[in-house]
Amino acid sequence: MKTWDAVVIGGGVIGLSIALELTKRGIKVLVIERNQTGREASFAAGGMLAHCDPHLKHDLRPLAIASVQLYPEFVHELEEETKVHIDLRRDGTIAFQSEGEVPLKGRVLTSNVLNELEPQLVPLGTARLLPEACLDPRKLVDALAKSLHHRGVDLVSGSPVVAVETQDRKVNGVRTGKSLYPAPLAINCAGAWAIEIPPVPLRTHPVKGQMLSVIPPHGAHFSLKHVVRSKSCYLIPRSDGKIVIGTTVEQAGYDKRVNTDVIQGLHQQAASLLPELGQGRILEVWSGLRPGTPDGLPMIGETSYLGYLAATGHYRDGIMLAPITAKIIAQIVTGQTPEINLLPFAPERFH
Repeated sequence: MKTWDAVVIGGGVIGLSIALELTKRGIKVLVIERNQTGREASFAAGGMLAHCDPHLKHDLRPLAIASVQLYPEFVHELEEETKVHIDLRRDGTIAFQSEGEVPLKGRVLTSNVLNELEPQLVPLGTARLLPEACLDPRKLVDALAKSLHHRGVDLVSGSPVVAVETQDRKVNGVRTGKSLYPAPLAINCAGAWAIEIPPVPLRTHPVKGQMLSVIPPHGAHFSLKHVVRSKSCYLIPRSDGKIVIGTTVEQAGYDKRVNTDVIQGLHQQAASLLPELGQGRILEVWSGLRPGTPDGLPMIGETSYLGYLAATGHYRDGIMLAPITAKIIAQIVTGQTPEINLLPFAPERFH
């Protein structure tokens, strides 16, 4: 019977990044994904590396900053190996703030400077320029999957994990509805579905977000260089000319249906920032389920079962935190001490 050193449960950006990091260190990895690789929260994400967001929780800031610092090399290596253009853009974010909101640390933009940077943008409050980046998360997942394929990593899709098998509180394999996959190490990266996998009830829950992308109609033109964030929506430019518009925050269980009225509302809010978007053609609409937790912080680290680790519950920050999460899990697996205090992210802190 074939065996592995580690089984990664979940084929989103977190699971794939961890699998790649472990593989680089000589660890034989199997990835099990319940549906299609990278087609859940990672596929639905906007791709902002928003480490300057004032709503980012205090305990997450060291993690976010460390991860953003890893990103240029992380992307460079993937692009060199796979030839997939991940579209990492470091032009910055223009964030609008209303009166009374927590002040941002970025540079305040005068109306003249704002007009120079983004002449088509309508100012809705105080504008600040933040030193943030963005990327295309679908391209990132594609590159990660290709890298793992090139390295001979096994990947099973369409098989939900039903349990992590243990004996004497030690992991000895991972079971799906069809098979048992022997391994002494299991890493739960199952996102909003992490809670469904025994023996440790990792407290994640789905938080729905609906989004759309818009392109100029034939003969029309609008341009955007920077990510734009306001209280009502955000705009993310892609290098192919489309603009991604998001998003909602909904407690809707595992319902991923898209609501036409919600999409139209987002489109209208975006047009209040960039009027030309109102004439744009909607290219795609979609929704995704972010993995939330009771305190809004991810679960990263070891559980009380030997060989069972968690890396889930990243909520809106899974894309941003993927490189550092992968590095931390690899450090734990190889017996190193992680460089960041993991106490706030203890997987069983809610028990």
